[in-house]
Parts: sequence; structure tokens; C-alpha cells
Amino acid sequence: MSTTDDLANPLPLAQALIRRPSITPADAGALDELQAALEQLGFACRRYPFGEVDNLYARRGKASPCFLFAGHTDVVPPGAEDDWQKPPFGADAGEDGFLWGRGAADMKGAIAAMVASVRRYLDEAGEPDGSIAFLITGDEEGPAINGTKAVLKALADEGETFDHCLVGEPTNPNALGDTIKSGRRGSLNCTLTVTGRQGHVAYPERAENPIPPLLDLLGRLLARKLDDGVSPFQPSNLEVTSVDVGNPTTNVIPASATARFNIRFNIAHSGDALSEWIREEATLVDFNFDGHIDVDIHVTGEAFLTPAGPFTTLLQDSVEAETGRRPALTTGGGTSDARFIQLYAPVAEFGLVGATMHQVDERVAISDIETLTRIYTRILDGYFRSPPA
Repeated sequence: MSTTDDLANPLPLAQALIRRPSITPADAGALDELQAALEQLGFACRRYPFGEVDNLYARRGKASPCFLFAGHTDVVPPGAEDDWQKPPFGADAGEDGFLWGRGAADMKGAIAAMVASVRRYLDEAGEPDGSIAFLITGDEEGPAINGTKAVLKALADEGETFDHCLVGEPTNPNALGDTIKSGRRGSLNCTLTVTGRQGHVAYPERAENPIPPLLDLLGRLLARKLDDGVSPFQPSNLEVTSVDVGNPTTNVIPASATARFNIRFNIAHSGDALSEWIREEATLVDFNFDGHIDVDIHVTGEAFLTPAGPFTTLLQDSVEAETGRRPALTTGGGTSDARFIQLYAPVAEFGLVGATMHQVDERVAISDIETLTRIYTRILDGYFRSPPA
């Protein structure tokens, strides 16, 4: 292990994690680095491997309330390494004031800040009247089947509970202190496959063209205005991402046609209700079509909102005290593992600046990692001084 003994300083651990090329689903020793650090802090650690994915759950203390830090050590591929100014897994922290590398922003820097904040909190406040836990997955950037979702179920089956959770995703678009994610939109992916009968274009009566019913169905779906937005969510939207026929000829009616679309939906909808609507529309189109329409739907997350209250106020107060900015509570952007955690405890997200996440030359200001550590330390102190209801 290369983990430093100076766990109050987040930078060495952040560098050690970045140097592990943990591209989903490979762990490459990243969780070993983290486990070694947490064990130094007195955490009892358990690994939860599911399929190709390894996961880590660690807890210090048994009493309630339990504050959970959550996140992921897996990262997206770096792309062409020659395109990087610094090696993507070199964890360069040079004179420019930045920590470079894949995962610096999303989200190994935040994980290191979490660990350092626990060290500082214990040094300053002593034992908390409650427990601190970590749930770190290796599957957030992948299918998200064998990661947080699977571990949460396993923990629930074992009787493990926690009271509030903070996810360290890079929530800030421009500067540390911009935004806290207090909810997320749901996501639904659908593939429509219309199967007709191939034939010559000069003899359409001998064929059944699948393209008109596919266009009809897409038109019906796109014609519906899902909603005008539900505060604090933006309006739900349906976006067609692909229409494919794969017909290389000009005189053949194809046998099939497919389309894919995604719906990002707010709390005015549920995945089940949207799925039922899509299938009903497909049935209406299919009624006058001498073929078949297959509808394949996957809801990858439901919309959720952690209401503003003592927990979110604690987070906002802690951020403002260290940055001078009071972060907005927002719900925009993509999905995260918070969509699974919200079924078990109130959850919010706050981490580093995400301007370069998933990009070539991913990097974060070293000073931001230090500030984030101080923010997390304040949150722990405030949480155990006056636990949110």
C-alpha cells in the first residue's frame, strides 16, 4: 500500500487513488488503498464483490445516528493518453496548483477529502455520539447493477441502517460552493422495434412497411408535453437518440425499423406510469398495422427530492462558511447512485468542481480539495452536535 499515514492531508491519498487505473469494472487496487486508510482510522471494513465489481463498506461505531459518505472509485477510460498534458494516471500535483488525472474530479479527490475530514474531526472533536460509514462502489460509471444498488440490498438484509448520506459527486459547475444536488430526475430508456414484411417498392401491397408506423408512434410520443416543470425540477423531456432502418437499397421495403429515445423525468411522473403510456401508444398504432411493435423499456432511476430542511441547511451553512458562497439546491444534470440511496435515507450530493470530469486533462485545484475537506469536517461537526431530524 502506498497510502500515507498523514491522513489529515487529503492530497497523498487522492494521488494514491488516481494512480490506480480503476476503469469500470476493474478496481486495480483502488479500494485496497482506501480500505487501508479507513482501517487506520478505526473503521471496520467489509468488501462486497458482485460479478466483476468490487465494493467497500466501512463503519466506525455502532450507535445512531449514522452519517454515510458515499461515492465511487471507478473511472471512465482516459481516451488517447497522448492527448493528455500530464499522464492520466500519474496524479501530477505540480507547481500549477492542480491535481491532474482521471478521477481527480469524479471523484477520487472527494473521497480523499472525506477520509481527511474524518481524521480532522476525530482529532478536534473526539468520538462522535453516533457512527460514520463509507459506501464506495466500483460500478457507478458502468451499468450500476453490481455496485451501490446491490450493496444497499445486502446491507439491508444484514440489518444495517444509516440516517443521512452525502455523495461526493462533482456538483459544482464553475466554482466550489455553486450547487448542492438535493434531488435528481429519473431516466427511462426505450427501444422501439417495428417488424413488417420486406418487399419490392413497386408492389407495396405485397409488403408491410414498418417505417410509417414507427414514425407515427414517435410522433404521438413527441406530441405530448410531459409537464411544465415541478419546482425545483425543470420540465421533463423526451429525446429521440436514434432511428435506424439499415436499408442499403432504394427499391426494397425493409422488414424492420427501430428507434431509441430517453426520457428524463421529474417527480410529476414515475417510471411505471411513463412505461404504461408508451405501451398504450404502441398498442394504438399496432392496431391498424399488419406487423408487430416490440417495446423494450428500462427505467434506470426514479426521480427523487430530498426536501429542504435541517439536513440541507447544515450542508449549505457548512459550504458557505468555507467558501463565502451559499450553494443553491438543484436537481439538474444526469443520474448518480443517489437514486438508489434515496430509498434508504435522505441523501444529497456535494463535491468538487466538475468542469473537466470525463474529459482529457481532468484536473482539480489542490486548494479546492483542501477547502472541501474543511467543508466535510464542518458537516461532521454540525451533524453530531445537532443531528437533523
